Amino acid sequence: MKRILFEKLQQWKNSDTRKPLVLRGARQVGKTWLMKEFAKTEYENFIYINFEFDEGMKTLFDADLDPERILLQLKTFSGIEAKPHTTLIIFDEIQETNRGLTALKYFCENAPEYHIVAAGSLLGITLHQNVSFPVGKVDFLDLHPLNFYEFLCAIGQERFAELLKTNDFQMVTSFKTKYIEWLRQYYYVGGMPAAVVSYAEKQDFAEVRTVQKNILDAYESDFSKHAPTEIVPRIRLVWNSILPQLAKENRKFIYSKIQKGARAREFELAMAWLLDCGLIKQVFRVSKPDLPLKAYLDFSAFKIFMVDVGLMSAMAGLDVKTLLQGSKIFEEFKGSLTEQFVFQQLTKKENLVIAYWASESLKAEVDLLIQYSNEIIPVEVKAAENLQAKSLKTYCKKYNPKTAIRTSLSDYREESWLTNVPLYVIGEYF
Repeated sequence: MKRILFEKLQQWKNSDTRKPLVLRGARQVGKTWLMKEFAKTEYENFIYINFEFDEGMKTLFDADLDPERILLQLKTFSGIEAKPHTTLIIFDEIQETNRGLTALKYFCENAPEYHIVAAGSLLGITLHQNVSFPVGKVDFLDLHPLNFYEFLCAIGQERFAELLKTNDFQMVTSFKTKYIEWLRQYYYVGGMPAAVVSYAEKQDFAEVRTVQKNILDAYESDFSKHAPTEIVPRIRLVWNSILPQLAKENRKFIYSKIQKGARAREFELAMAWLLDCGLIKQVFRVSKPDLPLKAYLDFSAFKIFMVDVGLMSAMAGLDVKTLLQGSKIFEEFKGSLTEQFVFQQLTKKENLVIAYWASESLKAEVDLLIQYSNEIIPVEVKAAENLQAKSLKTYCKKYNPKTAIRTSLSDYREESWLTNVPLYVIGEYF
């Protein structure tokens, strides 16, 4: 399975300023597989410790944080001697052990020649429990579900995936029918590695749904297993409200839609828990689209996106027959699947700031704003064939952006005030 982040890991390995690496991401996005595959490919050997399952290692950092003692204990446990530069040490589910994150600081300061990758699905939650975090002493990478490019590679269409990177839009358009068919499949399968592998091997959509439902069940199990008991019911309420929230015409998250009379302060902890797990993402409104975009975020108004479009379609119970009904799948839930897809493709870009814009009267709304190459680019998402983009036109008249994007199933074309980018290209356009 080809993962884009593999190249980032290689860059990390070869960096002169390399620090212990923390790989972040939701459960089951492929962190363990990627770390082991990286170790097998790039190192002579590796030591793998999973603190969730290796009970005997949970006290590894209790005595002290001396790298020399820790390395000796790792050798005793694994039978492998860690050697500088040629052995990769993998600490998986590091949040399950005391002071594991803090220990990375001392490896950075006193034993920087050792290569260490740590990962955890609940790292954000750990950091809210007053855990001492090694600020400035670790590097970070974020792993997401497979994007459309990686999905194409996984199902044996790597040459078509590479074509999307060329900006040869005439050639890309000649294969439009193929891309739209694969895009329909991606909306259903999504990018969770287990679902993609199942589809690539068996081509069985029913089996894919079973895999996805197992993942969703595992997430729900995590609510009870890891969250404070008193907020578990509210986590479930927030989680189950995401789909109807996205299916509204106005996708702004409204707390009263969770349950009648609900207020923000009652659900903030539940929301934070889901955010820290990586299961949801917040995209905030801006009233003034200016640089830097983060300075103009309105934290009282936001949309919620899920971790994966395939899980979203599974949660909605989307029937496989929808795949056979032309472009209907792109319009499901008032186009919310398509907006989820576009957001998911854009999140692969490091340090890309994503927001959305709504006018003061709320009569006009641009689906996404991105800060890219020192400019603010409005992105209007169109699932249906109606390409009027009235809100985008309102925005452009008011702010006159250098670049404006409409993404839809239509072919690539440049107009006087916007560029139409096909949905299947949007992830590789920036």
